[in-house]
Amino acid sequence: MTDVAFLGHPFFDARDLVQVKYEMVRRVEAEGQSVTSTVVNFGFSRPAFYAAQAALARGGLPALVRQRPGPRGRHKLRPEIVTALRQARADEPRILSSELAERVQSEFGVRVHRRTIERVLGPRPKRHTAPRS
Repeated sequence: MTDVAFLGHPFFDARDLVQVKYEMVRRVEAEGQSVTSTVVNFGFSRPAFYAAQAALARGGLPALVRQRPGPRGRHKLRPEIVTALRQARADEPRILSSELAERVQSEFGVRVHRRTIERVLGPRPKRHTAPRS
């Protein structure tokens, strides 16, 4: 980054990506600087600038915070699959998660790991045994 404010002013921190993106967008929108020269000074690409501008417009400063990549939820387990799993667990409380995974594969054509099912449904009920005398 070669922007003067981040090189010489103690308030600006070049390691704070939210601050850098905000200042980059502000320079274009408030001060009328060109996008091309601003992205060069800030060390970003034009697409990165437009992404930051859209994020800022959509959600304010929190939208500039970097998000963890990848899916946000259990994308394989559609609502109808979860409903079927809950029904199967209600009908057969002792059924193994691995057996439920096989059912999901055969009925819905979706491969799901048994641990994913356990995260959604919770563990099977524990087997209660009579106390030893």
